Amino acid sequence: MKTLLMGNPNVGKSVIFSRLTGINVISSNYPGTTVGFTQGFMKIGGESAQVIDVPGTYTLEPACEAEEIASKFLEMGDVVINVVDATNLERNLYLTLELLEQDIPVVVALNLWDETRHRGIEIDLDRLRTLLEAPVIPTSGLTGQGIKDLVESITSARSSRRVQKSREERWGEVGRIVKEVQRLSHRHHRWFERLEDASVKPVGGFIMALAILASSFYVIRLIGESLIKFILDPLFQNIWKPYLMKLSGLLGSEGFFHGIFIGKLFEGTISFTQSFGLLSSGLYVPLAMVLPYIISFYFILGIIEDTGYLPRLAVLLDTTMHKLGLHGYAIIPTMLGFGCNVPAILATRVLESRRERFIASTLIAIAVPCTSSQAMIFGLLGKEGGRYIALVYLTLLIVWILLGFVLNRLMKGLSPELLIEIPPYRMPPIRLLVQKLWLRIRGFIIEAVPIILAAVMVINILFNFGIFGIIADVTSPLITGVLGLPKEAVVALILGFFRKDAALGMLALLTLTPKQLVVGSVFLTMSFPCIATFAVLFSELGVKNLIKSVALMITLAFSVGGLLNLIL
Repeated sequence: MKTLLMGNPNVGKSVIFSRLTGINVISSNYPGTTVGFTQGFMKIGGESAQVIDVPGTYTLEPACEAEEIASKFLEMGDVVINVVDATNLERNLYLTLELLEQDIPVVVALNLWDETRHRGIEIDLDRLRTLLEAPVIPTSGLTGQGIKDLVESITSARSSRRVQKSREERWGEVGRIVKEVQRLSHRHHRWFERLEDASVKPVGGFIMALAILASSFYVIRLIGESLIKFILDPLFQNIWKPYLMKLSGLLGSEGFFHGIFIGKLFEGTISFTQSFGLLSSGLYVPLAMVLPYIISFYFILGIIEDTGYLPRLAVLLDTTMHKLGLHGYAIIPTMLGFGCNVPAILATRVLESRRERFIASTLIAIAVPCTSSQAMIFGLLGKEGGRYIALVYLTLLIVWILLGFVLNRLMKGLSPELLIEIPPYRMPPIRLLVQKLWLRIRGFIIEAVPIILAAVMVINILFNFGIFGIIADVTSPLITGVLGLPKEAVVALILGFFRKDAALGMLALLTLTPKQLVVGSVFLTMSFPCIATFAVLFSELGVKNLIKSVALMITLAFSVGGLLNLIL
């Protein structure tokens, strides 16, 4: 049996999916978290059944790629679990009626049931079941309420075969159903709701956005530096270093294999930032310089996602985003890019036109540093002072604005108006926050650390054979003449194609001035994306638009890097 989880964006489908299958997926409090689909398995009556978490959609008449994917899944499903936001029946029941008109059994999961009490909403479940002629199960994905009843109702679900209706007729029926089954009681606004109102007003919203941005960067730096100072640095220096020194002695303190595994000794001892051995710098850079900031970045990003702030930021910035050829909703993929460019570019599928997706994807790839890159920006420049970090981000912000403005003028087409459902503010559940943080940290360790170790080994071998010396000499006019970096930095620039964090980590192993660190950080962020981002750009934009995007990256990276070199 193939069970489809379908519903409007941001109704908790991904959380219900995790409850049903035991598979941990990243869910957030804003529409459009799921832009592809996720599948898993659950037990129904002792048998295994496939469960597919379908992208959120408001209707079966698709207006964007995510909704088109959702509609196509109906052709291959055996039963639909329609996840409905119990606090917003008016919006959600239109899709429910469309699904009930299809020749497929439907079970309605009335999710966020625990929120109805806080909002003064009473729903007559028996009457709703009668009017819809389908099982209706109150659920809470966060607490697990109703999940057992939901699974048991699947086998008894039947196709209602309701008569196909027009759009106007469905909306009329939605109004009648809500009037019959829902009762609202008076209550005073909670402070959360007062905050919701203030966060979309021009003055209050702008002040709040600045405060959130400033406090986020302060906390990120505080957590990252604390982890390094009190945990990771002592761990490497006091525990790992003595073992490496013993291994160094066994390898003769020099030679080919000593250079590969331990690296160069400085005044007879190991320097984790300069030795450049597989077991010294190769482990220290990703685990003690990058990982602490990855933990802090993802922790803060998770809080911002789960509170429901991002859709309000979209409304606040809608007018500004239109000047860049986008609408406010594009800020959500952009913010995702500060976590990872790959899901951010995938999230641009929720934008209506290919023109918008090209502009948004290009801006993300060029001017939005992923968490790994940001971790190294903080790691490289944090000790030099906050003004250098601010200079990197200010430069990227200026590029993001100017490039968007230019692309909007050059590319034909209009940006549609913003149509977005704003979720209520919610306190982030600690369990899900920690779970999401662990999934992202584990992804970095599994994906990035092996690449960094492999890169260190390959670079060491090529360095011993003098190959990188030849490359450095050939590229010296560009690297040294334009960017003002030492020719050895070409190693980092080449490595940036595979992992930006690894490339920035290579810069940490060179003796660079604060000015050179700023130029190197900006250039690596803006230049050719990592291989994973490149692959996603290829699949989303196609060959022709990919070439345009890459040409912009390389041209702007050298232009802005060279200009910074001259100014500084």
